[in-house]
Amino acid sequence: MSNEIKVPTFPESVQEGTIATWHKQPGEAFARDEIIVDIETDKVVQEVPAPAAGVMKEILKGEGDTVTSNEVIALFNEGEAAADSSESAAPAAAEPASTGGSESDDSADVVAAPAAKKLAQEKGIDLAKVKGTGKGGRITKEDVAAYKDEPAAAPAPAQAAKPAPAAAKASAPAVSVEGSGERVEKRVPMTRLRARIAERLLDATQTTAMLTTFNEVNMEPIMKLRSQYKDKFEKVHNGTRLGFMGFFVKAAVEALRRIPAVNASIDGNDVVYHGYQDIGVAVSTPKGLVVPVLRNTENMSLAAIENGIRDFGLRARDGKIGIEEMQGGTFTITNGGVFGSLLSTPILNPPQAAILGMHKIQERPMAVNGEVKILPMMYLALSYDHRLIDGKEAVSFLVAIKEMIEDPARILLEI
Repeated sequence: MSNEIKVPTFPESVQEGTIATWHKQPGEAFARDEIIVDIETDKVVQEVPAPAAGVMKEILKGEGDTVTSNEVIALFNEGEAAADSSESAAPAAAEPASTGGSESDDSADVVAAPAAKKLAQEKGIDLAKVKGTGKGGRITKEDVAAYKDEPAAAPAPAQAAKPAPAAAKASAPAVSVEGSGERVEKRVPMTRLRARIAERLLDATQTTAMLTTFNEVNMEPIMKLRSQYKDKFEKVHNGTRLGFMGFFVKAAVEALRRIPAVNASIDGNDVVYHGYQDIGVAVSTPKGLVVPVLRNTENMSLAAIENGIRDFGLRARDGKIGIEEMQGGTFTITNGGVFGSLLSTPILNPPQAAILGMHKIQERPMAVNGEVKILPMMYLALSYDHRLIDGKEAVSFLVAIKEMIEDPARILLEI
């Protein structure tokens, strides 16, 4: 009797998802809790583990198909014994069909996505010759599409008897001798995560009265403090590194306490003032920007904040941040400086009323007490919803951040 593999129950804020990658194909065995399929929603990529050990029988929803909560997407035969027999029987069944030579044998062992197999069949491409770039060497549709030009070079030896000018003409587009090289285009569907990001950013620009104010901060005091204590900090706190983001989060917590409007949000005709500071930290991933939230940062130590940010970064890279970890948040900090950005205007993360942008630390000549000094400076940007926050409040908030970063003792003393 076949067992079902179902889509996990999505949160209320997620209506549907898309099958991203099948890690097992019909006839392949798997162990209990082994990842079977990745489902991409508009917030995260959710991994679906096997409910029991067994052998994949049938895939009902292919890669790219839309699915909903608890929908059946595949069938499998439960039991490790079935898995063993299936694995031993598969090569035996393939042998009678491989009378045409070793090429068929190689193709039988190739692991490819259904979409890749279909495209290869349409193009007449031998999958055994295609190099897979997916997980575990899996061949994707893009791998097959990228390979399509390679077989074109094969007929050249067979046409060696033809005049040489024809061969030269055939190879000309590849080398672009006369500047008439191929104008290659690649069309791929937008991922759900990227589409959702685009939707939210567009919504933020169209439904808020967004304005950005700037300031600059001397990073020398923080850099000296960090240089002095980073080794001891890492040793005392079990390997947690002392970075700059922790200081900015602590400074933001104190500034949000002083100016509650920056920590508020608009709900219809009401203004909601939050009595806690849940700060989102923007994290870049290969699939797009995500904003996991540090909860109750007002009660967190510097080490706890740094450890939480590092954990978010590692799990975001592997697509393992849960949807619930990105919900809520009363304020956001984004650091474009890690990519070299000197100045930017960050876009709001609704329904939040403000977002702080950090940038690259750049040495610049500055006037200090009538003298010119070279100091490590950083531009700060605060984008805010002018419907809720006045210019005076926005500037005061940014000045408070500046003062605490330039004099870190203020963070400890809360002054």
